[in-house]
Amino acid sequence: MTIRPFRQFVMKVHSRCDLACDHCYVYRHADQSWRRRPRVMAPRIVRATAERIAEHARAHRLQRVTVVLHGGEPLLAGPERLAALARELRRSLDGIAVLDLRMQTNGLLLDDEFCALLVRERIHVGVSLDGDRASHDRHRVRADGSGSYDDTVRALRLLGQTAHRPAFAGLLCTVDVRNDPEAVYGALADVRPPRVDFLLPHANWDHPPARPQGTTDYADWLITAYERWNRDDRPFSIRVFESVEAAVMGEPGFTEALGLGSPDLLVIETDGAIEQADWLKTVAEGAPETGYHVLVNSFDEAARHPGFQARSLGLDGLADQCRACPVVSICGGGLYGHRHRSGTGFVNPSVYCADLIKLIQHIQSTTPTTQSLAVPPADIGALTAGGAPEHAAVLRLSKTQLDLRRSMLAYLNQAGVGSEETWQALLDLDGPDLDLVLADPAVHSWAVAACSADTSGQAVPDTEFLAGIALAAALRSGQRLKLTVPMSTPGILTLPSVGRLRMLPNGVSISSGKGIRVGTDDGRVWRADGGGAIWEPVQNLSAGGFDVSLESNTLRPTAARSPADLAARWRRPLEAAWEALSHQHPYQAAALAAGVRTLVLLDREPPQNASRPPFGALALAPPGTTQDLVLALLREWQYAKFAALRDLHDLGGAGQETALREAYAHLAVARVWHTRPGPTARGLAATWGKRSLAALDAFASETDAAPAATGLRLATEIRAAADSLIAAP
Repeated sequence: MTIRPFRQFVMKVHSRCDLACDHCYVYRHADQSWRRRPRVMAPRIVRATAERIAEHARAHRLQRVTVVLHGGEPLLAGPERLAALARELRRSLDGIAVLDLRMQTNGLLLDDEFCALLVRERIHVGVSLDGDRASHDRHRVRADGSGSYDDTVRALRLLGQTAHRPAFAGLLCTVDVRNDPEAVYGALADVRPPRVDFLLPHANWDHPPARPQGTTDYADWLITAYERWNRDDRPFSIRVFESVEAAVMGEPGFTEALGLGSPDLLVIETDGAIEQADWLKTVAEGAPETGYHVLVNSFDEAARHPGFQARSLGLDGLADQCRACPVVSICGGGLYGHRHRSGTGFVNPSVYCADLIKLIQHIQSTTPTTQSLAVPPADIGALTAGGAPEHAAVLRLSKTQLDLRRSMLAYLNQAGVGSEETWQALLDLDGPDLDLVLADPAVHSWAVAACSADTSGQAVPDTEFLAGIALAAALRSGQRLKLTVPMSTPGILTLPSVGRLRMLPNGVSISSGKGIRVGTDDGRVWRADGGGAIWEPVQNLSAGGFDVSLESNTLRPTAARSPADLAARWRRPLEAAWEALSHQHPYQAAALAAGVRTLVLLDREPPQNASRPPFGALALAPPGTTQDLVLALLREWQYAKFAALRDLHDLGGAGQETALREAYAHLAVARVWHTRPGPTARGLAATWGKRSLAALDAFASETDAAPAATGLRLATEIRAAADSLIAAP
């Protein structure tokens, strides 16, 4: 039996709620097991759950896990319990996997203390808001029937303040087709969310959703919101729309409500019971139950439960009607619980089938079928504002950069650069290991130089680098590969992300054009034509989830120093800086760790206008103090993100681009000082914020080119972030 690992864990930290929403799947549907459960998850259950998650992550080599604190209403557990829970999870996962800790709440109990805790403990919080006052208070009411809109919006305004916004992950909105979609959208946009998730009401064939107008009410409602979102230039992310668009372009979707991906989520109730997704509570009493418990059973045991196995069948688990549908690869049959019908179980189309088909076909008609190498407008905002949404935006940005590097390699292949032998090896090795090699920023630098040389009619430099990419992928995947490599750089063959081979002389002249033979096998690489070689592996550093390779200076000549010497010299300063960065700027630290692969180590600080390495690498000079290095990491990270945006978009003329670049970097420095205590730090935060605004003024006054749309959008985002830093206490 195949075990598919879980990557998302929902912890029901409190089983009661301070609202009495009439559409709640926990309290108002078939399963009423909440009545038998303890109100609060006990410390021993928290500890056992954390240990089970760590055990599962270690066994399946998961690099990242998501834990969602849920209820009931999780804030009812109180700040002390939530803080202790967050620390227990991080302690258990330390050195095993990165923790993405989230919370879904109605927000009514949010105050300054709770908001500060969310930021401090790196908890990304989503708040339920169903739109304007009339729409929200239609369902989300207290036990006495009074509405909750005012208190929810108050909480969102508090969460949106500069000091608290890093924890704001987005809004969850349940669709009611009796509500005006334009009014709902406008109310959601008014609180400036980084993300919105529209949810269809939980229903099934035994209890179908209300349809006051016709068979596609929900599609029509969502299409109206989709068109408004596009007219507004997509100011925030909307998951269901972006998931459909990704699937249309052949990418995996990212919502469990759509797509054929296997289930990777389980629930731990307050008493420690291990259950399936809790929207199954809408089907029947006991529908989510597995009979397993965290004090007794592992998550691998739970994964063998028939309920989880049934949901991992993909296309084979769908009804005949679904398998024959032209949009099945995008829809995936819809949410599993929405397919249920007494007598036939879950082997039915979704009760929202007609809506899903209409919505998907509408989005298909407006979405290009080829991958667009561009950054979504909402991600530009997330990359600028920082906070919880930046991490997801960085993951998408990294994927787009990878697509760009693949596009450049495809161009070089078409241009006839490199040997057929090398291209065939790359084709055979295509997969995750090759992606790890292509993520090395050195690949980007070489590919840009090679494409530029070819388009200008010049000879492509260092063509052996292409063979190095193939050899590195073979080495990572444990495959045997032997290539003939025509060397243009005497004596050195670079294998990106892995190391380099320093050739020793033999009877074959490297400069003669005959080439040398290089091979990989048994986790090693060697010169295969009888000549000697010295292997110099990449030096790596790992500090609390920050895993990078260390490169010597590539920006200017430096004194000879072995890679091992460099690693030894930098290890302690980097570990200390990373620990400080993780505590002082946790959300930016998580985003930086997701996007940076290489540190380029310099002998001295580069000038402000000096060239920097491409996205994925940071250039660093020896720091004076730990806090100096924290500042340098965040400033250079800002330069790296800007470089990625510049790769993918026209930001304006040379003068406009330079001004934007400096405004972007100054913003990072202002943000660092804003988090430090004392009047001096506050003054420096204001000074750097004003420098960022001054650079934007320079951008606006440049006349070297017509303003570019993306450049103008980026300037708007920078100005909003700088203004909030200057104004905030």
